[in-house]
Amino acid sequence: MTNLTTGDKVVLYFQPCGWFGAGRYEVDGYVYSAQEEPKIMITGKWNTSMSCQPCDQEGEPLPGTELKEIWRLAPTPKNDKYQYTHFAHKINSFDTAPKNLLPSDSRLRPDRYALEMGDMSKSSAEKSRLEEQQRAEKRVREAKGEQFTPKWFNLTDAVSPTPWGDLEVYEYNGKYTEHRAAIDSSNVADETDITSIEFNPWQYGSSSSQ
Repeated sequence: MTNLTTGDKVVLYFQPCGWFGAGRYEVDGYVYSAQEEPKIMITGKWNTSMSCQPCDQEGEPLPGTELKEIWRLAPTPKNDKYQYTHFAHKINSFDTAPKNLLPSDSRLRPDRYALEMGDMSKSSAEKSRLEEQQRAEKRVREAKGEQFTPKWFNLTDAVSPTPWGDLEVYEYNGKYTEHRAAIDSSNVADETDITSIEFNPWQYGSSSSQ
């Protein structure tokens, strides 16, 4: 990862897991200056905590400095059968949902909500229903010759090579920021019961309900 302003970059090496779990989760690396000189060593485990320490040009810790913890995994909420993090709870909660929630918001997915409520049978059935609904929508769209044009992203000329072939690259067009700003600045109270909004994953063209 490179800072485009200063030219500094971070190079991390994720240790391969050896016999009996040796090296599992371990990460080591350095922060390099634009002149490719190591400045800070980084070490730790990506699933527990990470620490850093100033270093010399050989990558060795500078005398008089100490290893300082810069990140630690927050404990998961108590009595959570899925071991969700606090962040996962936040993005799945209706309590943190914005006004005029988009129908495509994953909070509204019936399969996800059923899973959270512990109803595995309903979750599985809803997941299958949504997948078939998506396949049917694609068949109808292709039969009509409709062009898939995302509402919040624009197709670029860039192509990204992947192990599965070259993929098109989309970039955020800023329209959702404008959409949210208009809603948040409105003085009209939103009395809609969020849980009554029907999940609709399609946010493009005439197929979008928003």
